[in-house]
Amino acid sequence: MRTAESGDDAAAVWDIATPPWPARLQGVGMAGFRARTTDPVDLGVVPYPAVTVAVDLSGGLLAVGDTSGRQCNGSVVVGLEPTGVRGRGRDIECLQVRLSPVVAHAVLGACSELDGTVVPLDDLWGRDAARFQERLRAAESWDERFAIAEAALARRQEAGRAVDPEVAFVWEHMVTNLGGVRVERLAAEVGWSRKRLWSRFRSQIGLNPKRAAQLVRFDQAVHRLAAGHSAARVAAEIGYVDQSHLHRDVRAFAGVTPKAVSRAPWLAVDDVAWAAPAYLSGPCAQDAGRSR
Repeated sequence: MRTAESGDDAAAVWDIATPPWPARLQGVGMAGFRARTTDPVDLGVVPYPAVTVAVDLSGGLLAVGDTSGRQCNGSVVVGLEPTGVRGRGRDIECLQVRLSPVVAHAVLGACSELDGTVVPLDDLWGRDAARFQERLRAAESWDERFAIAEAALARRQEAGRAVDPEVAFVWEHMVTNLGGVRVERLAAEVGWSRKRLWSRFRSQIGLNPKRAAQLVRFDQAVHRLAAGHSAARVAAEIGYVDQSHLHRDVRAFAGVTPKAVSRAPWLAVDDVAWAAPAYLSGPCAQDAGRSR
C-alpha cells in the first residue's frame, strides 16, 4: 500500500491509500479513503469522465443523495454527470473505484441508466455486491482490498457485454484529444452515420458524444485551474473559443466560477488519490477505426 498525505486543509481530512502496483486493468483506478476526524463530512460530487463506485467499508455510515431527494446508505454507483449529488457521514472508510464508461458498461451494465443518478451497488450486482463488500471488510490491509476489487472487476468485465468497438474508439479519441473532436469526422472514420454513432454512443456511454467531449474538456480545464494556471491560459490550451466559453462550461458542470473551482475541496485530493486518469478506454478501442 502507498499512503499519501497533503498539506491542503481539505486533503488533510483523509488518509488516502493507493495500489503499490501499476494499474492492471485498463480504464480502472482505485483509492482507499479513511476519514481522520469524527466530525461530519459533507462533500459535493462533481461530474467526472468516469463512473464512480464507492464501496462503503464503515457499516452504512456513508450516505449519498441527490437533488431528487433520493438517498442511499452504503455502497453506491454514481454516473458521469451527477446533479446535486453529495456524500455525507462520520468515520467514513470506503474504497472508491473509477471506471472508464467503456469498462463500466461491461462491469455494471448500461451507463445510460446511471446518468445523473445515485444507484445502490446492490441494485446492479445483486447478492454479489454483499459478498464483495464482506470480503473487502474482512481484508487485513488496503493492498488485499485492492487485489480483491481488481479480481472482482476483471471477472465481471470478462463476463459482461463490451461496448461496440466503434464506440470505444470514439471515446478514446475524445480523451486523447481533450474533448476537441468533431463527431462527424469520427463517425466517418468508424464507418457509421452521425445518427447511428449518436444513438449507440448515448446508449452505451451514458451521454451523447457532444456532451461527453465537453465533460472531458471540463475535467482537463478544472485540474489546470487547480494547478494555478490562469483562466485565460487554460481556455487557450484546452481549445475553448474564449475565456467566457470556459466560464460558461465550468458554471454548467460545477455550478461555480473558474476562480472558485480552482480552490474546490473535491480537487484537493485528486493528485494524491488519482495519479493518472482512470477514464482511458479498454482494449476494445484498439482497431475500430483503422480498417475503415
